[in-house]
Amino acid sequence: MSAIIQDNAIVHYEVLGHGKPVVFLHTWIGSWRYWISSMQFVSTRFRAYAVDLWGFGATKKQFTRYSFEGQTGLLDGFIEQMGMQKLTLVGHGLGGVIALYYAAEHPNSIERLMVISFPMGVQSTNSRLQTLSPAESADWLLGNNPPKAESLEDAKKTDHKAIAASLDQYREVNWRQLINSVPVSSIWIHGDNDPAISNPNGDQLDYLPEQAQFLNFTDSGHYPMLDEPDKFNRLLTDFIHLPPEEDPRQLEIKPIWKRRIR
Repeated sequence: MSAIIQDNAIVHYEVLGHGKPVVFLHTWIGSWRYWISSMQFVSTRFRAYAVDLWGFGATKKQFTRYSFEGQTGLLDGFIEQMGMQKLTLVGHGLGGVIALYYAAEHPNSIERLMVISFPMGVQSTNSRLQTLSPAESADWLLGNNPPKAESLEDAKKTDHKAIAASLDQYREVNWRQLINSVPVSSIWIHGDNDPAISNPNGDQLDYLPEQAQFLNFTDSGHYPMLDEPDKFNRLLTDFIHLPPEEDPRQLEIKPIWKRRIR
C-alpha cells in the first residue's frame, strides 16, 4: 500500500512500472483495485498510477472534501507530489468528470485523455447509484468479473455520501461546457450494456471536442476494462503511443484488432 498526505489526510494510491506516467481514476462504484489488469498491461512501457479519491478505498473519508473541487484538488496535489510533468489521464464515471475538470484547469499537464462511461447529463445516471449501498451497487455492476471479491470488499469501505454528494452536484454542472473545455486529444468509451450510465445519443455526441473519438464496446457494461480487457488494454496502449498532435479518430476497434491507419 502506498500513500501520501494531503492537508493532514491520507490519499491512497498504487503504482506499477517505469516510464511516462498514466493515471487511472475510478468510477462511483469502486476503487483503484479494478484497474489492476490495465495497470499491469501498460506498466511494461509506462508508469501506471491508480488513485483512491476522497471517500473511496483507503483514502480519507471526510464529507467536506467530496465536491468536484475537492476531488480535483486531490488529483492536482497527487500529480504535483509525484513530480509529473506530462501525463495520460484515464477517468471512468466519476473519475471521468474529475479528469475533465483537471484537464480544463491544467491544459499543459495533460498529453491525452481517455474518458469511460461519462454521463452526458445527470439524467443519464441510474438512480440506483444513489439508492443502493456501495456494496449492493458493486454486486449489481461488476457481474462475475475478477477482481470481484476484492472490489466488493473495497466497495464496503466507500462513504456513500461521497457518491451522493457528487451526483447531487452534477445536477448543476453544464456538461456540454465541461466537455468543450477539453484541450487535448481524447477517446470516449461507453459499454453498450451499461446499466448505470445510459449510452449517449447522436445529438449528445455532437458536443464532443473536434479532436475526439467515441467508441462503443458492444459486449461491455459499466466496466469495459473488465468486460473486454484485451480490447480495452490494446486500445489504451495504442492511444498512449499516439503522438499528442495526431488525431485519435484514426483509432478503431474491430473484431480482429486493427491498429491505427496511416
